[in-house]
Amino acid sequence: MTDTDTRTDTDAFEQHRRLLFAAAYRMLGSVADAEDIVQDAWLSWNRTDRAAVEHPKAYLVRTVTNLSLNRLKSAQVVREAYVGPWLPEPLLTSPDIAEEAELADTVSMAVLVVLETLTPTERAVFMLREVFGYTYAEIAEVIGKSEVSVRQSAHRAREHVQARRPRFTAEPAEQREVAEKFREACTGGDLNAVLALLAPDVVSWSDGGGVVTAARRPLYGPDHVARWFLGVLAKPEVQGVEMRPAEINGVPGLLLVSGGVNAGALTFEAVDGRITALRLAINPEKLRGIQR
Repeated sequence: MTDTDTRTDTDAFEQHRRLLFAAAYRMLGSVADAEDIVQDAWLSWNRTDRAAVEHPKAYLVRTVTNLSLNRLKSAQVVREAYVGPWLPEPLLTSPDIAEEAELADTVSMAVLVVLETLTPTERAVFMLREVFGYTYAEIAEVIGKSEVSVRQSAHRAREHVQARRPRFTAEPAEQREVAEKFREACTGGDLNAVLALLAPDVVSWSDGGGVVTAARRPLYGPDHVARWFLGVLAKPEVQGVEMRPAEINGVPGLLLVSGGVNAGALTFEAVDGRITALRLAINPEKLRGIQR
């Protein structure tokens, strides 16, 4: 193979790298695993007779999807033994993603959590169909199943996600305002201000993975949620931690910054200016996506 051929092959892979990472991340909810999958896809591509590959994009998406399916099946065992609530790894995203509502929604923490409840095949079909717009025939070829089977999986996955995803989502400007008010209330240690921002049915999840202090179970209700957050922020070891606005998984959220290092990510769901759900990711082993 000539140097020109090598560059052309590399260019073909690099052209689709962002797509491949996006597919793997939505499949796995893990930045680290998604990056590993893209690297494995590159190694596979490097070993392949590219002259026999008519459509590089289709080949690479099929490779990443099947690698992700294999990884997802083994990851389920690990997650069953996980300490405390398991949350997807947070990912810093561009503010521009908010302009593409469907794209932002499919990478949001709320939807990634719902995708965790699908079977691996349903998740692959949903991702390829609803996010990237593949036809049923194309998906059947990618995952090696019949078109009839793919249509059935797509139907089940769509119904499942629609039934469990948030029914109302705040506009980015409203979400940003709620995040800023929450930051100010927590920074000031103002219990009443925090309570005023929380909906009566608010739920909070915190993912420390048993590595750092976090609530081992979801917290329900404004009083429990507010007192837990303020209690954690009042601990001596947390003194000096800042909350900074950031776009996380397609929506405005807050980064927890300690000594100039991003040490956690907080995302929200809000309705009519009040927070209905909070997800705090602070397991240091799952923060690669906010160090970018």
